[in-house]
Amino acid sequence: MVTGTAGRHRRLEADARREEILGCAVRLFGERPYSQVSTIELADAAGVTRGLIHHYFGTKRDLYLEVVRAMVLVPNIDDADVPQDRPVRERVEHSVDWFLDTVARHGRTYIAVTGPEGIAGDSEVERILATADDIAARKILQMVGLGTDSTEHSPERAALRAYCLMAKGAVREWLRSDTLTRAQAHLLLTESLIAIVGDVLPAVTGDHSGTEGHTVQP
Repeated sequence: MVTGTAGRHRRLEADARREEILGCAVRLFGERPYSQVSTIELADAAGVTRGLIHHYFGTKRDLYLEVVRAMVLVPNIDDADVPQDRPVRERVEHSVDWFLDTVARHGRTYIAVTGPEGIAGDSEVERILATADDIAARKILQMVGLGTDSTEHSPERAALRAYCLMAKGAVREWLRSDTLTRAQAHLLLTESLIAIVGDVLPAVTGDHSGTEGHTVQP
């Protein structure tokens, strides 16, 4: 095992190189479909050999899976820093703002990996996307004050996973099709989530106790 300052420096250089390769992959997979991006092109863009890509990531598919994870898992919803002492509407508006700002940073790649432009039908991609949706659903429930005792198969989590799919569609309409403005996408996602929290979830679960005593104002 390498120890000492020199070892730490080599590790930092390796991490930086890995991030550089990943950053180039994020850009290229956002510009063209998966099948049209070659390992040679990825290596050229990163200024490395194909062997180094294989060393850090494995196959092109393995690198693509890391891009998918970076787009849907690494932007942690905990980073939204939602003010829990504010009314539910303000929390929702803040969270939707954070989400739209986050996906816009790599909009084309986010759209590609969450839509048909990626590896269609790949079971691992589908698993990553499903995991990301469930994490987001659980965090949304916490954010609006509906507790942490829901399970993966609960109707609350299922309803919010469905909302996550709608959120992806809204981003596609905004950033790819240009059929929604950012303000319209924000309005759609905010009002839909408020309606789900205030009206749909109580009807689905039979629990009309509300969100920690907060009234969701229309």
